[in-house]
Amino acid sequence: MESRSTKIVDGGKLVIPARFRRELGLQIGDTVVMEVVEGELRVRSRDAAITEIQRLVRSLVPEGVSVVDELIADRRTEAAKE
Repeated sequence: MESRSTKIVDGGKLVIPARFRRELGLQIGDTVVMEVVEGELRVRSRDAAITEIQRLVRSLVPEGVSVVDELIADRRTEAAKE
Protein backbone atom coordinates (compact mmCIF):
# COMPACT_ATOMS: atom_id res chain seq x y z
CA MET A 1 0.00 0.00 0.00
CA GLU A 2 1.38 3.37 -1.03
CA SER A 3 1.49 6.27 1.45
CA ARG A 4 1.60 9.97 0.68
CA SER A 5 1.83 13.06 2.84
CA THR A 6 -0.41 16.01 2.11
CA LYS A 7 -1.45 19.18 3.90
CA ILE A 8 -4.78 20.36 5.11
CA VAL A 9 -5.30 23.83 3.61
CA ASP A 10 -7.57 26.77 4.48
CA GLY A 11 -11.12 25.74 5.14
CA GLY A 12 -10.07 22.24 6.21
CA LYS A 13 -9.64 21.05 2.62
CA LEU A 14 -7.60 17.92 2.07
CA VAL A 15 -5.97 17.34 -1.30
CA ILE A 16 -6.22 13.74 -2.53
CA PRO A 17 -3.29 12.96 -4.85
CA ALA A 18 -4.22 12.25 -8.48
CA ARG A 19 -2.95 8.67 -8.32
CA PHE A 20 -5.23 7.89 -5.39
CA ARG A 21 -8.20 9.55 -7.11
CA ARG A 22 -7.59 7.45 -10.22
CA GLU A 23 -7.29 4.27 -8.16
CA LEU A 24 -10.59 5.06 -6.43
CA GLY A 25 -12.27 6.12 -9.67
CA LEU A 26 -12.91 9.62 -8.32
CA GLN A 27 -13.52 12.61 -10.58
CA ILE A 28 -13.67 16.31 -9.74
CA GLY A 29 -17.10 17.03 -8.27
CA ASP A 30 -17.76 13.46 -7.10
CA THR A 31 -19.22 12.93 -3.65
CA VAL A 32 -17.16 10.86 -1.24
CA VAL A 33 -18.05 9.23 2.06
CA MET A 34 -15.70 9.83 4.98
CA GLU A 35 -15.58 8.16 8.36
CA VAL A 36 -13.12 7.77 11.19
CA VAL A 37 -12.25 4.10 11.77
CA GLU A 38 -9.97 3.22 14.66
CA GLY A 39 -8.38 6.67 14.62
CA GLU A 40 -7.89 6.79 10.84
CA LEU A 41 -9.77 8.84 8.25
CA ARG A 42 -11.37 6.57 5.68
CA VAL A 43 -12.39 8.12 2.34
CA ARG A 44 -14.22 6.17 -0.36
CA SER A 45 -16.46 6.80 -3.29
CA ARG A 46 -20.19 6.96 -2.71
CA ASP A 47 -20.58 3.95 -5.01
CA ALA A 48 -18.13 1.94 -2.87
CA ALA A 49 -20.04 2.90 0.27
CA ILE A 50 -23.36 1.87 -1.30
CA THR A 51 -21.87 -1.46 -2.41
CA GLU A 52 -20.68 -2.11 1.15
CA ILE A 53 -24.10 -1.28 2.61
CA GLN A 54 -25.81 -3.57 0.08
CA ARG A 55 -23.41 -6.39 1.01
CA LEU A 56 -24.16 -5.87 4.69
CA VAL A 57 -27.93 -5.87 4.17
CA ARG A 58 -27.75 -8.99 1.99
CA SER A 59 -25.92 -10.78 4.79
CA LEU A 60 -28.83 -10.02 7.14
CA VAL A 61 -31.61 -11.20 4.84
CA PRO A 62 -32.18 -14.97 4.64
CA GLU A 63 -31.78 -16.67 1.25
CA GLY A 64 -35.00 -16.61 -0.77
CA VAL A 65 -36.56 -13.73 1.18
CA SER A 66 -37.54 -10.60 -0.74
CA VAL A 67 -37.47 -7.55 1.49
CA VAL A 68 -39.33 -5.63 -1.21
CA ASP A 69 -42.14 -8.19 -1.32
CA GLU A 70 -42.39 -8.11 2.48
CA LEU A 71 -42.57 -4.30 2.47
CA ILE A 72 -45.28 -4.29 -0.20
CA ALA A 73 -47.28 -6.89 1.76
CA ASP A 74 -46.95 -4.81 4.94
CA ARG A 75 -48.12 -1.67 3.11
CA ARG A 76 -51.11 -3.50 1.65
CA THR A 77 -52.04 -4.85 5.09
CA GLU A 78 -51.86 -1.34 6.57
CA ALA A 79 -53.87 0.13 3.67
CA ALA A 80 -56.57 -2.53 4.13
CA LYS A 81 -56.98 -1.49 7.78
CA GLU A 82 -57.80 2.10 6.79
